Amino acid sequence: MSTIDPDPKVGPMQSVRGCSGVRVPHHQAEGITDHAACEQAAAAMLPEDLIQPNEIIVLLLKPSAWFVVLASLRSLAWLGLLTLVAVGAQSYYSIGLARREIILVGASLIGLRLLWQFLEWLSHVYLLTDQRLVRVKGVVRVHVFETQLSRIQHTELYLSLRERLFGLGTIAFATSGTALPEAAWVMVSQPLEVHQKVIQTLNRYRS
Repeated sequence: MSTIDPDPKVGPMQSVRGCSGVRVPHHQAEGITDHAACEQAAAAMLPEDLIQPNEIIVLLLKPSAWFVVLASLRSLAWLGLLTLVAVGAQSYYSIGLARREIILVGASLIGLRLLWQFLEWLSHVYLLTDQRLVRVKGVVRVHVFETQLSRIQHTELYLSLRERLFGLGTIAFATSGTALPEAAWVMVSQPLEVHQKVIQTLNRYRS
């Protein structure tokens, strides 16, 4: 499946695609079927006035829903382990809580951790246009990274073990004058296709 074709199976917890060829605000389309839906998705997901007039949206993405669990996996493991240790210790020491209460506290902390990571997932938006690359993230303090396509020196595709298990990957971007990546699209679905589309866009619009 192309990363720019509309996909009727895409749900609210998946990447938003099908936004190629939309010119904002002129609604001139090249190969998509629902221009209003694409524009509404961009308006809902991005800070106001982030997309410039006559800018062509090539990709509009979010991390995979697996980001909620995978990005918090280490802290979830620690919370689970501490809960088990506390339950075991309760049998030998008086710690002021019954076993059921300890489990409830542990489950509540795990739930809060997942809730925070879900809010982080909501805040992440990745945008590629014919002019710029943008990454938006941050729950309390929103951070917007944007750079002109002409300034992108190279891209790197990372496929960690946990990402490969779920068909995910991370794409990092370095701009001119920097040796290390400055921004990344983390845990995107179909990373090879997305990376290929990024390269194609860079080759097309930087020349």
